[in-house]
Amino acid sequence: MLAVALTSAGAAGVAAAAAGTTATGAVAAHNGTARTATAHSGTARTTADRVADSFRVRPQGALEAQGFPIGQVPISDAQCEAELSIDCYLPTQVEAAYNLPALYNKGITGKGKTIVIVDAYGSPTISDDLSQFDIYLGLGKPPLQVVKYGNVPPYDDSNADMVGWASETSLDVEYAHAGAPGAKIVLVEAANDNDSTLVGAVNYAVSHHLGNVISMSWGWAEKDDPADNSGYNSVFTAAAKAHITVVVSSGDTGVSGYNNNGNYISHPVVSWPASNPLVTAVGGTELNLNSTGGRGGEDTAWNDTYKRNVQDGFFGNDGPNPFATGGGKSVLYKRPSYQNGVKSVTGSGRGVPDISMSASGSTSVNVYETWFGVDGGWTPTAGTSESAPMFAAIVALADQEAGRSLGEINPALYKLAAEHAPGIMAVASGNNTVAFGNTTVHGYTVKKGYNLVTGLGTVNGKYLVPELAKLG
Repeated sequence: MLAVALTSAGAAGVAAAAAGTTATGAVAAHNGTARTATAHSGTARTTADRVADSFRVRPQGALEAQGFPIGQVPISDAQCEAELSIDCYLPTQVEAAYNLPALYNKGITGKGKTIVIVDAYGSPTISDDLSQFDIYLGLGKPPLQVVKYGNVPPYDDSNADMVGWASETSLDVEYAHAGAPGAKIVLVEAANDNDSTLVGAVNYAVSHHLGNVISMSWGWAEKDDPADNSGYNSVFTAAAKAHITVVVSSGDTGVSGYNNNGNYISHPVVSWPASNPLVTAVGGTELNLNSTGGRGGEDTAWNDTYKRNVQDGFFGNDGPNPFATGGGKSVLYKRPSYQNGVKSVTGSGRGVPDISMSASGSTSVNVYETWFGVDGGWTPTAGTSESAPMFAAIVALADQEAGRSLGEINPALYKLAAEHAPGIMAVASGNNTVAFGNTTVHGYTVKKGYNLVTGLGTVNGKYLVPELAKLG
């Protein structure tokens, strides 16, 4: 397999290399000046800054917005509204939105189960940051174990790859933990972001059975990847046989991605490995919440491409820049049997995503991170790197409820949706059409039932957890 490195930074995460791959990423909004490889440089990164050099792509996101100082307490919704005209939610609000306290009150917290996060490089402060995250939220001692895969180099804040992955790691670990506070978190830090190293790290997690569910918030544009995918395919097959669930974010550039030169792709593509039929691909929605997490209305599909306030905050310009949930039809994989009931939508190919959760920059979530120095703290963050670890937490809760590892859950999800089970909720509207410059890449529109924007819909955890536990 041709090695391809995933680099940091970027709202949608991908600058492809000669191998033509792209990746996804966590997107962090904070402080008056966007962070660069050397932390707070005082200037926002341009699109060119976010595009990596040859043979490189990025994690889902890791781009910071401008407008307000980082806080030593979570950034309030009122402050976000005043400074950036966006909403900022606490983990407790998001938990309430998905009806998770009803499970916690019954002792379903993920206890006895383990979520594995696989990221390159990791974060030099993740243990302390998670402790502070927990102290503020009253979650107790954080159950974090860090496993290094290979010779992980010391953190270097002049290395843009490491900077982006540190931000990615913060979001992945903290929101997997927030959703399943009783579950153990194992962070596998790969020695670099080469494709071959990352697949080795995932394989290590599977072969050593480090956990019940693996969350991956990275990938690349499927059509632009000429590499042999057999390495990942065999790992995902082994995970299914070992009853390990694999969750992958669907991407942050809507139906676009990045080509070999690091430019946006002008035709629809999907993100890989989210398109692999053995993984659960998780897309993004925009929440509509009140101060307690109560819903003010149905979710809509995440698409901030045309929202000037979000573009200014996260990109430092008016845009448009592709900034939306990934989805579409695979050209590598045929339609799996569990999607036969939605073949009128997917056609002959694998449809992406399967399910969706919060990811919008318009409704960012608070993350605690100090890897960039003394001015670290709470910062609003977004991207499908948020939705993937949160759905991994849902799986961990279902594993506890079932008393076993559920493994591949897509057949159960599609069966539940076909039966109109209350655990899967409809998304009201939206699309994943995106634009850049004078180019528009036309995507798909949310429709009743399965669609290529938000999949089957979003989650009511109170019901979905026991439903999965019963069918999985």
